[in-house]
Amino acid sequence: MIRNHLLFAVALVALLYVSCSKVPTPQTSISFEQLLVNSKVNPSTIESDQPLFSWIVDVEGYNKSQLAYHILVASSQEKLNEDEADLWNSDKVNSDKSTFVKYQGKALEALQKYFWKVKIWDEKGASSEWSEIQEFKMGLMNTENWGAAKWITLNKDTRTSPHRFRDYKTGKMKKPELVDGFPASYFRNIVNVNKQIENVQAYVCGLGYYELYLNGSKVGDHVLDPAPSNYDKQAYYVNYDITEQIKSGKNAFGIILGNGFYGQNISWKRDPESDKDLAYGPPTVKLLVKLKYEDGSSEDFYTDENWKEATGPIVFNNIYGGDTYDARYELGEWNTVDYNDASWGNAKVAAPKIKQISANQIPPIKKLKEFEPQKVFKAPDGNWIVDFGQNIAGWVKLNIQGKAGQLIEITTTEALLTNGKDIFQGSTGGGANGMAQIYKYICKGDGIESWEPKFSYHGFRYAKIEGISKKPDADMIKAVLVATDIQETGSFTSSDELLNKMHSISKWTIVDNLHGIPEDCPHREKCGWLGDAHAFCEYALYNYDMYDFYIKYMEDIRTQMRPTKGHNNPEIKFQVPTMIAPGKRTSTYAKIDWGVATMYLPWYNYKFYGDDTIVKEYYEEMRNLTNFYLDFKGENGIMQDGMGDWCPPRWDRRKNPSAMECDPIISANAYFYDVLGIMEIFAKMNNDVAFAVKMKKEQRELKEAFNNQFLVEIPNTKHKWYQSQTATVQALQFGLAPENDIESIVNGLAHDIVAVKGGHHSTGIHGNRYIYTVLSKYGKADLAYQILTTPDFPSQTYIMNSGFTTWPERQFVWEEMEGPTNSLNHPMHSGFAAYFYESLGGIKSSTQQVGFKQFIVNPEFPSKVTSTAVSVPTPYGIVNNTWETKEGNLIMELKVPFNSKAKLQLTTSEFESLIINDMPFDDAKDQYKLKLEEKTSVILGSGNYTIIYSKS
Repeated sequence: MIRNHLLFAVALVALLYVSCSKVPTPQTSISFEQLLVNSKVNPSTIESDQPLFSWIVDVEGYNKSQLAYHILVASSQEKLNEDEADLWNSDKVNSDKSTFVKYQGKALEALQKYFWKVKIWDEKGASSEWSEIQEFKMGLMNTENWGAAKWITLNKDTRTSPHRFRDYKTGKMKKPELVDGFPASYFRNIVNVNKQIENVQAYVCGLGYYELYLNGSKVGDHVLDPAPSNYDKQAYYVNYDITEQIKSGKNAFGIILGNGFYGQNISWKRDPESDKDLAYGPPTVKLLVKLKYEDGSSEDFYTDENWKEATGPIVFNNIYGGDTYDARYELGEWNTVDYNDASWGNAKVAAPKIKQISANQIPPIKKLKEFEPQKVFKAPDGNWIVDFGQNIAGWVKLNIQGKAGQLIEITTTEALLTNGKDIFQGSTGGGANGMAQIYKYICKGDGIESWEPKFSYHGFRYAKIEGISKKPDADMIKAVLVATDIQETGSFTSSDELLNKMHSISKWTIVDNLHGIPEDCPHREKCGWLGDAHAFCEYALYNYDMYDFYIKYMEDIRTQMRPTKGHNNPEIKFQVPTMIAPGKRTSTYAKIDWGVATMYLPWYNYKFYGDDTIVKEYYEEMRNLTNFYLDFKGENGIMQDGMGDWCPPRWDRRKNPSAMECDPIISANAYFYDVLGIMEIFAKMNNDVAFAVKMKKEQRELKEAFNNQFLVEIPNTKHKWYQSQTATVQALQFGLAPENDIESIVNGLAHDIVAVKGGHHSTGIHGNRYIYTVLSKYGKADLAYQILTTPDFPSQTYIMNSGFTTWPERQFVWEEMEGPTNSLNHPMHSGFAAYFYESLGGIKSSTQQVGFKQFIVNPEFPSKVTSTAVSVPTPYGIVNNTWETKEGNLIMELKVPFNSKAKLQLTTSEFESLIINDMPFDDAKDQYKLKLEEKTSVILGSGNYTIIYSKS
């Protein structure tokens, strides 16, 4: 009787809410929304032998799925039919696989264009029309296809500007020394085109940053190309279609070449944990231009010793220090046909040590947004300070009028002094890398002069300008956001503006730190620390298309690996990454909690996208590294290794190391327990039965040892915990906690937060990633909200109230300091914001049917949040989930994409009040062919659903 009354009440709310809705009539029309090869639309430089085909389908109706597919691949559009497809005719394949379908045809040839299309059959056997014709083009594939192209470098450093020097001083040096680094190089050559052009492709590999020019104009809109890597093992080239830019007759090609991370012969050279020679060598570049004519003939144009070279107005460039541009040394129209280069020398042919050159597959770095001054004021020394309102990574853009030789010096910083009167360089001043963030421009004295850097980027919000005669404004100076152009594909918003602001700050902190690698910060270090990378990976995947980005970064980790002796068995050598990848600033071997990025990044990529290629490609490296960490096992069954729960409140490894509440061994072993489970899955995927059995055994034994060693009773309570908030959160997140003790452990965590810490977290990056998700999962959503939003230190809200627009590295009481030290832009602290999607939005991919083939729907939220909307990109299409609470009921609008399923997880009381599309569950079950699992979990096929249930 009570259940009937409850159903009636909920149904009445449902009728009021969806009174105008009707159950859509199922339709069988199938249309292709997107067709992809290697996750790209019509890609131009595929280099895999077996490309992966995917398609996203739009079909109205419910429970729509794929029964079969048929793919055709041909060398021409004319042959793209079932009788003539000369590369691959898959025939009809009975499979529901619509993502990452592996090419099974004839061998693909370098530089060839291919065409493909697909048709599918739905669950009822009805077929689609053939998709529109798509294409993909192969890249150079191997070094032989570079033909006669040669590496060229500057033959002679002819810089004479007195401004070519900078001060270099690390915190350990008594006084600065003058350095000038490798010079920026200018190259040019002429090609004569005497036939009608059909197509022209340029392929450029820069060891160091480059810009390519053709007939006076820059080619493409990339900047800071290409992405950094371990250049001696893996470098990347970029392909440009220049058919429209080239002309009949003479054409002038030009290249400017800067140091980037390749020619880094200044910063870190006194770092005792780094290689002594941090530069790979002087920057060098290789260009191949392939001209295809309408008469069927072809021709190559390329870099060699016949190219001319010179130095020019970029008289200093360093990725950390910045660019110095002396406009008095400008070269005129140096990249045009009629330029007189008689005074230029000939380029030097180089032979850099390099193992492999591959096509760049990740999005390029671009200029993404400009910022105008929000506030301008004078510093005590009389110079002007500009506040751009947002902490970004990038550079400044100038329009200046000055006298010849007038020096304009711009110092960029993230912060002001606490009193707000001057810039504070505590987080960017160069104590770590030896160089302050400074841009220098020397006027030529010829009217308005416009300039922006080419070969460096800084992390900053403020710019102090020295050498100008009037107050700067938006016409004089702007800030430019410069970062990898990843596409934002997910979204989150809620009824709580504090949480929305945290989401925005979390995204900013990630975008600012993507420059071909996942950086720790965009100023002091610019390093790919492995622990930082896995800390924010899941949140990044919710928001952005990161598929290629993490594949590339896994190659950086692989090429960073070095032979390392085992701990217990030093006679055994393992291939182990360093704490940082890529680059020559290597630090030590990767401790467990940092090195597990080697397993976590493939796991997260696989979980979000469902492509097992990354798992199989790096399985041996992951297997080897797992064995390396197992070699740290002590007599107590615990791995004796770990870096620690980085940057908890008030922690300073030199001044206040005890503020790290969690023992590094405990947090590292918690991570390793989780990774052992992942490696069991990976072993099974690779048919490595023996290793899978070993992983299961090791995980079981570690769980027992972990609980024996670290699970303790909290004195004077009935609670238990793992001696810190972080370890307790990790144990609950990873399934380490014994089932019978979970309630007392959750209460122990809550006790420490409330009774001991006064309603605050004490977690660093390891614990902060999961604490809000874990509390919400175990019925403490209001407590999660409380520690997030308390205005008192420490909390995320305290940081926002302190004026930060990105997450700082440290958690300090800022108003007690002269200025905020350490980085103020550290994405490792964005990881917690996955909570917005997985808990508040309630959307997570299944770990059994990965890539959102099946996904979990289970919003867990505090009482103060009354609505949330999330959009999650998946290989099957966008998952939308919007909910609000009304009169004790949750009203959810859920979109399940074609060929995927949702698993709605409910409590018993929620299930008893469930209404789906205006129907009680028993009726909806038949109407929509719903399935029931685990008594209260409902499996929904594709379609749009209005779901209502009681939250009281």
